[in-house]
Amino acid sequence: MKKFLAMLKGDKIIWMAVFVLAVLGSIEVYSCTSNLAFQYQGGNMLYYPMKHLFFVLLGFVMMFVFSWVPYKHHVKYTDILFWVFVALLGITLLLGPSTNDARRWFKIPLLDISFQPSDFAKLALVLYLAKMLALAQVEAENRRKYFMRSLAAIGIVCALVFPANFSTAMLIGLASLGMLFLGNFPTKWILGVVGAGLVAMLLFVAVVKVTGTHSRLNTWVSRVETFFSDDSSKKTGSDFQARQSLVAISQGGLFGKGVGNGPQINVIPHPYSDFIFASIAHEMGIVFVIIVILAYIVMFYRCVVIVRDVGTLFPALLVMGLLMNIMLQTLSNMFVAIGLMPVTGQPLPFVSMGGTSLISTGIALGVILNVSRYSGKKETLEEIEQDESEQEEIVDYPFMAG
Repeated sequence: MKKFLAMLKGDKIIWMAVFVLAVLGSIEVYSCTSNLAFQYQGGNMLYYPMKHLFFVLLGFVMMFVFSWVPYKHHVKYTDILFWVFVALLGITLLLGPSTNDARRWFKIPLLDISFQPSDFAKLALVLYLAKMLALAQVEAENRRKYFMRSLAAIGIVCALVFPANFSTAMLIGLASLGMLFLGNFPTKWILGVVGAGLVAMLLFVAVVKVTGTHSRLNTWVSRVETFFSDDSSKKTGSDFQARQSLVAISQGGLFGKGVGNGPQINVIPHPYSDFIFASIAHEMGIVFVIIVILAYIVMFYRCVVIVRDVGTLFPALLVMGLLMNIMLQTLSNMFVAIGLMPVTGQPLPFVSMGGTSLISTGIALGVILNVSRYSGKKETLEEIEQDESEQEEIVDYPFMAG
């Protein structure tokens, strides 16, 4: 056991928090997929839980692998990774299979494997932005150039994700704005970006309304209108998911109905993914809801400590960018479940059933864990980077300089 734990590099508390989330998520996925198994797998109750466990293990494998890869190596491949995933987003938007009038999945020919490029594109975007923002500090005379490159990268990714997945595009945009603030750019530049983004979104909505070329827009508008509406009849007809989620949470009580015994699980749409937070509250009770929330808080706190202790700009920006993506997705899922925001369809990281989300979250956490090995000089550079050649100057530039 000691040898195994010694192989787990990086912040052990983050490892523990993720393990707790994965265990609770796997239990609830098993409980919530019985109807799905009955309808689509001939009653094979283990099909979806085993598939979920496979991707959970794959997520942990990604955490393990990337915790061993020195984050400085990522700088060399930043531009290539960014443009590869931009290309995949474009291909998916144009040629990907349509599900519910949205093209989100890229299918690898011959292998019959599908994944969502947006989950990996946001990781590539964080890496690219961390590099650009660090360069803006190192080369102060070219600050505006790197700001414009950052802006262009954010605009391209959000524009390609937006038509198929509005909520994901918004979360990517918010996380990117957070990185721009951390990059120490003038506030008026960032406010200009916010204004330009709002104008672009309004123009898109206006054009689609006039031309009627995007059927998903009506769904988005309906969800927002229903959320803010005071008309009870409109809410009764159009807010089924959110209402059933609140019913499930209210019935859970302190210790829940018991795993596998929650009647509301059969009523909530997607109780194993989009509304798994409500499912946990319903079957496990407020006690386990608090455990889930505490696990995310601990993860957030440990990442902030890593940023504080790492001392250099590039890894600090990298960790904060990855952390903001994870936490915004987490809050989005929870807020939808408790009725604080319109339905978005965002999974709960390392808890909801899924494939691409678990893998991409595992990669993000693995990178964070690797940075934590440098944080506060917990390990020497020689221990982490045996035979590593010198990297670009930006990875050693002091955090919050300039």
